[in-house]
Amino acid sequence: MAIRIGDEAPDFTVESTEGPLHFHEWIGDKWAILFSHPKDFTPVCTTELGYMAGLKPEFDKRNTKIVGLSVDPVSNHQTWAKDIEETQGHAVNYPMIGDENLVVAKLYDMIHPNASGGARTAVDNATVRSVFIIGPDKKVKAMLIYPMSAGRNFDEVLRLLDSLQLNAKHTVATPVNWRPGEDVIIPTSVSDEDARKKYPDGFKTVKPYLRTVAQPK
Repeated sequence: MAIRIGDEAPDFTVESTEGPLHFHEWIGDKWAILFSHPKDFTPVCTTELGYMAGLKPEFDKRNTKIVGLSVDPVSNHQTWAKDIEETQGHAVNYPMIGDENLVVAKLYDMIHPNASGGARTAVDNATVRSVFIIGPDKKVKAMLIYPMSAGRNFDEVLRLLDSLQLNAKHTVATPVNWRPGEDVIIPTSVSDEDARKKYPDGFKTVKPYLRTVAQPK
């Protein structure tokens, strides 16, 4: 079954580089980023895993856990991690799931449901290039899917997380290319009367359906 935004993130129990991982229990009351890879020792993913390790302090500030997944056993991940640290300058500092039987990949609709485990190439697993942002309520808040040839922009994942967390706290929307600290949009579900009560310092009406206001603190 396809995963959609707003669905409950499927729960699972797997082995990881940090021991058994019970997904919903592991998330706890935090946000989570689950990002997947088609195979260990693949070049694009090597750069991604290293960059994500460097960004981890930023996710920590946002009360967000990160976890990687690859359809290879955990023992391979541990060897790959040495290459990642050597070539990218950051040691992997978050758990990596071993999904050699494609259990999680299929739960999250990352791969064809008829795909089998075993000795598979990265090309076989080409669709396993996904990012899921999951809230403390265990609901899927956002999804990104990339082809094998294009490295993911994890700065954008961080920006997207900021937008989602702001919306969860203040019920606002963010405009194109928004960055933290910039003006936000008042949703059309909020009347002008309610907006005036909520934002006593005022807001800007560009069109009746497009109202902006300084980012709430």
